[in-house]
Amino acid sequence: MSSKSFLPLMAAALLCAQPAWAQKNSSTVDGKKLVDARCNSCHALTARVGSGYDAKGWRTVMRMMTNHGVALSKSEIGPMTAYLTKTYPVKGRPAAVIVKGPLKVSMKAWQARTPGSRPHDPMAASDGSLWYTGQMANALGRVDPKTGKVREYHLKTAHSGPHGLVEDKDGNVWYTGNTGALIGKVDPKTGAVTEYPMPDPQVKDPHTLIFDQAGILWFTAQGGNRIGRLDPKTGEIKLLALPTPKSRPYGMAVNSKGTVFVVQFGTNSVAAVDPATLQVSEYKLPDPKARPRRIAITSDDIVWYTDYGRGYLGRLDTATGKVTEWPSPSGPKSAPYGISAIKDVIWYSESEAMPNTVVRFDPKTEKFQSWAIPGGGNIVRNTDVTKDGNFVLANSLMNTVTLVRVPK
Repeated sequence: MSSKSFLPLMAAALLCAQPAWAQKNSSTVDGKKLVDARCNSCHALTARVGSGYDAKGWRTVMRMMTNHGVALSKSEIGPMTAYLTKTYPVKGRPAAVIVKGPLKVSMKAWQARTPGSRPHDPMAASDGSLWYTGQMANALGRVDPKTGKVREYHLKTAHSGPHGLVEDKDGNVWYTGNTGALIGKVDPKTGAVTEYPMPDPQVKDPHTLIFDQAGILWFTAQGGNRIGRLDPKTGEIKLLALPTPKSRPYGMAVNSKGTVFVVQFGTNSVAAVDPATLQVSEYKLPDPKARPRRIAITSDDIVWYTDYGRGYLGRLDTATGKVTEWPSPSGPKSAPYGISAIKDVIWYSESEAMPNTVVRFDPKTEKFQSWAIPGGGNIVRNTDVTKDGNFVLANSLMNTVTLVRVPK
């Protein structure tokens, strides 16, 4: 798990300590003692703080923790937040480099219904609505861009950690329960939730999911090092092992032939699954430090990926194995993350740039253009595309969903 994804682990640490917290009068204990005694009980907090947060960010983190079931009083939250803000401020994040260009976009954001929801993945539905996974609110959210109304769908299993999000041809919304070890389906008309638990106890963290042309649902399990296949007609789940240990399968996409491509965040590799034989092959990226995190495929079946670890946009021609790379505008620490293709033009976000950016790359001209996200973004983990070609972002710490309107 990345350093920016420490929140569920921190929640687990706090949950481990919850009974002791409830008994202790924290008004007599300063923030450092609280954090040292509680946040390090299950893992080292220093390994999970990433690039830090400002005071507003740490307050949001505390709200996420309470959403996740941790019973914290105001007298506990105050000193903890003050200590964490002072000890783990924002550091090492590069200033956004804005590349000017001819295209003019507009952006509009909507707040998630529950504060501290931590919107993780967005989804543009066929009816024009925008969805998000409220990872720390155990809910899916639906935004009506016409009215601004936001509705939540609460899920069946507590603290299931909804993460990935995709719509089927009938309008049902599927999600991964990243901490609940399940795949879920929500009927938007009734709110009914159907769950499909993982068949292997070692596969605990379903991550990203996508449908292929035959209506089969594919998903990744990052920590479990598996790619999963779920048949919605039968509910049967098959789990495929990856050739490389600890490869951390992450983002995924399907090409025109139904081949499933998965970027492997734990190594410099892109995996491919043959849908007929279920055989897994790998394409190695030339730089051993490459850490591809999200993926998009253009109409010519070229694979594009964001190299989060090195700050690059990458292009993989699977027919020849050739890899071409371009440094992202905000540099090696910009952490390119969510990526989509819109009419064969590449759009993505730099998740560590301050503020986060929307970046456009035209493969024909090999030119970039970029825009700062109003409010800071902070942070965009995944993206999607509306049926009319607009770009959708989920902003985790800002607790928002953003629509980027792209001129036609």
